[in-house]
Amino acid sequence: MKTDAEVFIIGAGPAGLTAAYQLTKETPSVIVAEKDPQYVGGISRTVNYKGYLFDIGGHRFFSKSKEVVDLWKEILPQDFITRPRLSRIYYGGKFYSYPLKAFEALRNLGLVESALCVASYTWARAFPIHEPKTFHEWVRNQFGERLFRIFFKTYTEKVWGMSCDEISADWAAQRIKGLSLVSAVKNALANSLGRKGAKDDNGEVIKTLIDSFQYPRKGPGMMWEAAARKVEERGGTILMGREYRSMSWDADRGIWTITVRNVQTGEDEIFTARHVISTAPVRELVDSIRPSPISRLHARELKYRDFLTVALIVKNTRSFPDNWIYIHDPSVKVGRVQNFASWSPELIPEEGMSCLGLEYFCFEGDGLWDAPDADLVELAKEEIEKVGLARAADVMDAAVVRQPKAYPVYDDAYREHMTAIRLDLEMHYPTLHLIGRNGMHKYNNQDHAMMTAMLTVKNILAGEKIYDVWNVNEDAEYHEEGDAGAIEALKSERLVPRKVA
Repeated sequence: MKTDAEVFIIGAGPAGLTAAYQLTKETPSVIVAEKDPQYVGGISRTVNYKGYLFDIGGHRFFSKSKEVVDLWKEILPQDFITRPRLSRIYYGGKFYSYPLKAFEALRNLGLVESALCVASYTWARAFPIHEPKTFHEWVRNQFGERLFRIFFKTYTEKVWGMSCDEISADWAAQRIKGLSLVSAVKNALANSLGRKGAKDDNGEVIKTLIDSFQYPRKGPGMMWEAAARKVEERGGTILMGREYRSMSWDADRGIWTITVRNVQTGEDEIFTARHVISTAPVRELVDSIRPSPISRLHARELKYRDFLTVALIVKNTRSFPDNWIYIHDPSVKVGRVQNFASWSPELIPEEGMSCLGLEYFCFEGDGLWDAPDADLVELAKEEIEKVGLARAADVMDAAVVRQPKAYPVYDDAYREHMTAIRLDLEMHYPTLHLIGRNGMHKYNNQDHAMMTAMLTVKNILAGEKIYDVWNVNEDAEYHEEGDAGAIEALKSERLVPRKVA
């Protein structure tokens, strides 16, 4: 039976466009449906507000994967710039360099507090919590209770909107892998003495402490706009303003029928394909499939964290060099402040001006999310002055951007739910492929999302499962020797379908 496309891709973010880009090297029979009527790139898009360009969050281009780095350069060969990674932590009315500088941290904390932190760490190492299950327990083991409360608790609970005792230890192990108090102190001393640190206890680079990165000169959206153009030049189709609604699986013919809605006309459009690659949130995807997956009740239990950015256009009277600053102070709601001029000077169209992105973490439908834009701008102006980064009177203009489902939540039950969902979908829907952050409910960085797409394309073109994309995550150490290295690093035994209870 003839289909509209060999592969239908839901979402034109980094994962979806990487898949489309790689597929159209071999076949033009690819359709991508993107809900946003204007921007590709998903959470990695670049918003244009009156000529001011800003990220939805900050997106560093750094990866240990040679394939990903090579692909970035292939898509955008002339437009990368190298930027210094500069960031600080705001806590207790003081700024701490991140990575920490030992003498600065001692001065800010004071000798007594510093000594208490060391004592707390010593106690934690002597009496560790065996098999830590929560973020709190994991960080306490690595840094001690006192440092957990100073440098982890407030910010983490702002991000997730839940207690650190409800967040899985998986998230800590994934996001701050390799970092301990010993390695942090070594790097803090190195930084204080003007030497480069950023090594863990085994001498490996710690990703959270990388001191420079590559960045497209006009923001990450530049990368994904270029990828979209090249997909269409090869004959692929990208449909903007198309919201995914549902899809049905005909097992006898091996065909998917996908329904999307044109967000401008409100009309439904129907497509058929042999393969579907989904970057849609797992909760919505599973609930929309017919016949209904037996794991749909598991999918309904998955949770997401949303956030919004208030971009303030400011007279540059109090310029600071940081790319971003983590706000650990509980007296303000803002969680992080981006300084987009430090990401790239080309994001700012006017001399003597800057653009600051204040990030507020929230849940869709709560007080912050539903607040009028004018109220959010006033809150941002008040808080940017309170933390001493700009004067409210210097704010000339502002824009608000809301981002639903920015972060898949790692609560204490997410792993059980995702295991059931994965086994169910693999057993009953063999040509449905989940990739990317929301598509796999994994807090992956952009490069990991891209790698899940690249390996999925290899599987589709090979006609069999060669790679297990679920092995791609923050802990994955990729190869430097091409496909042979990929096989060694990522090949797994074929999964034997099992019935999900």
